[in-house]
Amino acid sequence: MSAAAEAGLRRIFDVVDLLIDAVDEENLVPALLPLLLGAVPGDSIVWAPNPDPTHRPRTLPADLLTPDALAAFDRDAAADPLVAHTSAATGTPLRRSTLQSDRAYHALAAYHEVYRPLGAERQLAMSFAGGYADGTPRSICLAINRSGSDFTDDDVLTAALLRTRLAHVLRRLAPPPPQRYDVTRRESAVLALLAHGLTNQQIARRLDISPRTVDKHLEHAYAKLRVGGRVEAANAWLTRGDALRPASWTGIVAGRR
Repeated sequence: MSAAAEAGLRRIFDVVDLLIDAVDEENLVPALLPLLLGAVPGDSIVWAPNPDPTHRPRTLPADLLTPDALAAFDRDAAADPLVAHTSAATGTPLRRSTLQSDRAYHALAAYHEVYRPLGAERQLAMSFAGGYADGTPRSICLAINRSGSDFTDDDVLTAALLRTRLAHVLRRLAPPPPQRYDVTRRESAVLALLAHGLTNQQIARRLDISPRTVDKHLEHAYAKLRVGGRVEAANAWLTRGDALRPASWTGIVAGRR
């Protein structure tokens, strides 16, 4: 392996190490951007979550995008095929030069108002799942800009390698909200007693129903909780029960002793 290849591999490992150790997104992103810009070399980088309550992407350099540039981008982005790729297509790493010629790029309104002032003659962009914000799934658009030579095939492969790991760590740092399931009042009562260690026969006596009816309630509850048996159902109920349990289940249980 050449010295250049070894150096590139070390830069990739630096990114991966940071992702493994990350504990929150707020501290991760400022440390991550320079490492990404080292792994896929460029002059500047843009990290843009969507949706984003701040309506302002993270960049390196930090003052890369002025308010006027952001306003122009919002106005002109719909006509940009690279933006379309990252927002509506697969989002895999892609060079702008793969999508359009320099002449077509320079004809874009966004080129004159946004990209040329940044020195973004060459671009590599991708998008990936960015976890959840306020219960809403996010995506992250990542764009790296260069003023000189175009991105290489190795740059595209490196970006693809990191894209999977970025999506994974963001799902860990910003997980989906707890799922709610359409568990009925009687199913919730059965699950609550199951989670407290009662057998089907004991549950049947407590709720004044037949053991066969308990079996049917559990069968339906397993499907809703997406579990395969009693132990998984009990664990799921103990960890998610506060969100799932109807307020009236205690009354059901108390009235059937």
